Amino acid sequence: MPEHDEHDSVEGTFLSHLVELRNRAIYAVAVVLGVFTALVYFARDIYVIVARPLMAVLPEDSSMIATEPAAPFFIPIKLTFAVAVVIALPYVLYQLWAFVAPGLYKHERRLVVPLLVSSTLLFYLGMAFAYFVVFPIAFGFFTRYAPEGVLVMTDIGAYLNFVLRLFFVFGIAFEVPIAIILLTRMGVLDPDALAKQRPYILIGVFIVAMLLTPPDVFSQTLLAIPMLLLFEIGIFFARRMRPMETTEDEVEPGMDASLGRDGGTAAAGVKGGASKATRRRSKRR
Repeated sequence: MPEHDEHDSVEGTFLSHLVELRNRAIYAVAVVLGVFTALVYFARDIYVIVARPLMAVLPEDSSMIATEPAAPFFIPIKLTFAVAVVIALPYVLYQLWAFVAPGLYKHERRLVVPLLVSSTLLFYLGMAFAYFVVFPIAFGFFTRYAPEGVLVMTDIGAYLNFVLRLFFVFGIAFEVPIAIILLTRMGVLDPDALAKQRPYILIGVFIVAMLLTPPDVFSQTLLAIPMLLLFEIGIFFARRMRPMETTEDEVEPGMDASLGRDGGTAAAGVKGGASKATRRRSKRR
């Protein structure tokens, strides 16, 4: 009988977590749709702004084209939705953090907030770097070296897919310091040992840049150099941090600090973590 009650308790707690996850996902989607609704009227203007780096280097007798009948309408809408997601990203990450925070230790919660803020800012910085630095150089190279007799007229859908890919690539690439710091705090990486692998890191970075960017040396170099600089920045700060350690006052009875959260069976760990998150959410409410 006690085992049955225990099973019902764990199942009920699991369902409550699913309900909260659903609610937070609804909040995040609602904010994204709200931002999209506010921006959709300016969809054409947003596309003009994003297309400016290419339009500035096109020959006078050239322009962008639409090869599909509905593209002039749907492509700006698609871009506007992507912009809405990027603008709402801090709130989406906050909802994710709010869901997992009750199940974290105090030292983990202290680490999460700075990481979320800095990772968001670095993602935005990577996108800005792509727009203001990479795009003018890359598009200037492409249009300047077009074969004689070839008129450069880029399709608006192909252009959007291209720039969204580069925005995402540079945004993720600028997360290198955060990844190094996080892995160091988790005890997965040793910054001193990682620093000794610089020659291999250098080769790996240029290979990644070659695979992710257009097939020209300029955009590849413009991705590789910031990644190497950010790698050094991550090493610099990681060396000043120690791996996280769980103190006794953060460990609940029956949990082994040396083993982390789960001092017993997997089922007991689920029960302990779930009840812990539930109690913290109850206190927060």
